[in-house]
Amino acid sequence: MYGMSYDEVMQWFARWDELAVQGDVEKMADMALFPINTVTDGSATSWDRERFIKEMGAQLGGDVRMESTRTPHFINDNLVFVITDGTINGMTVRYGDLLTKVDGEWKFQTMVQGGWA
Repeated sequence: MYGMSYDEVMQWFARWDELAVQGDVEKMADMALFPINTVTDGSATSWDRERFIKEMGAQLGGDVRMESTRTPHFINDNLVFVITDGTINGMTVRYGDLLTKVDGEWKFQTMVQGGWA
């Protein structure tokens, strides 16, 4: 049902990961639909592009090693929530991202991860 969309989402994340390893938060921001939502234990905020670049820039860059297994859960052809299980620099992580299709392109819109609070 969502075969082509699955491939598109996996390609989208391959590009996202490549940019994250490079620390290119400007290009990562180009892949987002602002404002984005960030959700963690008992807290939800919205970030504009400037805050996204500041926050993500503080966490990326340098020697980043990432391994991820992603499981997309399609809501429909234009919305997908993706659960990621992986490691970043040896630390085990689990988080979720909501992507929405805008003008035929997937855009990052919401990130959810426990433990930020």
